[in-house]
Amino acid sequence: MPYYSGEEKPPIDRPQRVMVIMAHPDDADFTVAGTVARWAQAGAACIYVLCTDGNKGSDDPAMTPERLAIIRREEQRRALRQLGGQDVWFLGFEDGVLEPTLALRRALTEAICRFRPDTVVCPDPTMRWAGDEYINHPDHRAAGEAALAAIFPSARNRHIFPELFANGLAPHAVATVYLSAALQPDTYIDITATMDRKLAALAEHRSQFRLEEVEPFVRQWGEQNGAVIGVRYAEAFKVIRPR
Repeated sequence: MPYYSGEEKPPIDRPQRVMVIMAHPDDADFTVAGTVARWAQAGAACIYVLCTDGNKGSDDPAMTPERLAIIRREEQRRALRQLGGQDVWFLGFEDGVLEPTLALRRALTEAICRFRPDTVVCPDPTMRWAGDEYINHPDHRAAGEAALAAIFPSARNRHIFPELFANGLAPHAVATVYLSAALQPDTYIDITATMDRKLAALAEHRSQFRLEEVEPFVRQWGEQNGAVIGVRYAEAFKVIRPR
């Protein structure tokens, strides 16, 4: 039976500081926003760290990457406010061609050691496709791979990127990792009470879609996950507790 965080049982985790690492604006709001809203409601400090600005996410020939970056940054800030989160950090790597380079790993290591989260949420880097319709964006896989490498070993080890620790920054061990869009989820979080906030966050991404276009399948995903644990809506994760 999967782990379950529901109303009639105590949550499996009560995080105090949550960092959500994703490739693009809106990634987190599709996959983890209900859980983030729930944690924020319980008093956790929640931030998003986005590897790119999502500035290639338009088919409009009149739109420029420079203009779109500004729009998408503000959309993501508004979306996180809908969830009760604190801040969005943008790392500025190039959208559409993200790779799990040492530069990305170093940037994520620095972010982890500065914010010092007890819980990090990031994409499952092993997920390449789902069903017979969805191919996972390579940027998602790259963000997940770099995030895991930053969590372990880089953020714990002052000798891998020693320049980060020359001016008072200290290594940090993340206690719990939640992999979103996981191939083999083992943890389901009841988001029935926060589904409306998840949808409100998604509604802020107006440059990408109208809420009416995505709401049916977002609700369907939530219902499919919820059915596993007997609630209306849930989000699914693979949880790792690094030693």
